[in-house]
Amino acid sequence: MVDLDVGVYVPQIGFTYPDMLHRATRCEALGIGSLWLYDHLYGPGAPDYPSMEAWTLATALLCGTERLRVGHMVLCNQFRHPAVLAKMATTLDHIAGGRLQFGIGSGSIEDEHRRAGLDWGSFAERSERLAETLEILTQAFTTGRVDMAGRHYRVHDVPITPRPQDGTRPPIVVGGVGERYTLPLVARYADVWNVPTYALADLRHKVEVLRGICADVGRDPDTIVMSVEAVMALAPDDASLPDVRRLAEKRFGGPGFGLADGGLVGTAPAIVDRLHELANIGFRQVVLFTHDRASDQTLDLLAGQVLARL
Repeated sequence: MVDLDVGVYVPQIGFTYPDMLHRATRCEALGIGSLWLYDHLYGPGAPDYPSMEAWTLATALLCGTERLRVGHMVLCNQFRHPAVLAKMATTLDHIAGGRLQFGIGSGSIEDEHRRAGLDWGSFAERSERLAETLEILTQAFTTGRVDMAGRHYRVHDVPITPRPQDGTRPPIVVGGVGERYTLPLVARYADVWNVPTYALADLRHKVEVLRGICADVGRDPDTIVMSVEAVMALAPDDASLPDVRRLAEKRFGGPGFGLADGGLVGTAPAIVDRLHELANIGFRQVVLFTHDRASDQTLDLLAGQVLARL
């Protein structure tokens, strides 16, 4: 048996709320552990498609389920003041009974920032803002009070109550593989490190880099759950595999999705083998883009023929 937490990533572009709730309740019924949303003001590259706001949608899905964990891959740090975000997170943690997964990043789409009049800046500046946010969130989740005078955020003795339930806290997920800015933040603050699809070709190297940074800051790397995001094109049988592969390549064939470098393509036995490979590297969580946006057939196959074999 492999101790591997498997979730699905379902960007909400083009979906109605009933579409999303159906996928969430289906995942829960099948024993799939988590469902993940994106956080954008509109679909990247598709501003005229409907796309529901990420935090509101996550709240509704958590209220519409009982066991499913719901998170964001990832929240954009520029969209919400960190003290307000800490309050939002601790509140939703109570509403959802500890099922919120708290993913956050420095922001990835300049166009939506420009359109909305939000600060963008260089990657170094955004990483600096994210570091201050992570410090504020850590204080809020662990002590229930925030006091920090940073370059970007100044918060003076703000109480964040109620604190997360029973002394726990929403796991902070930080995604990215940048060795200069992102991985040092993972080593200092993250409960979960998520490797995005674009870095699938370089997994082993990035793991070693993170371990070295953890050693430098005195963090036990085994206290960080390693997570990976990957496209999965799961076919019910060999005859249907070419069509499944074609659809995956049409939707996720660009270099940023890592389909050729590390995607999971094949029938159930091949997918199980790839998941075992990831587990052997040390990954304990996999978040899957499915080739058909989490159809009932694919979710059934994932639960019945993949997870059942793990």
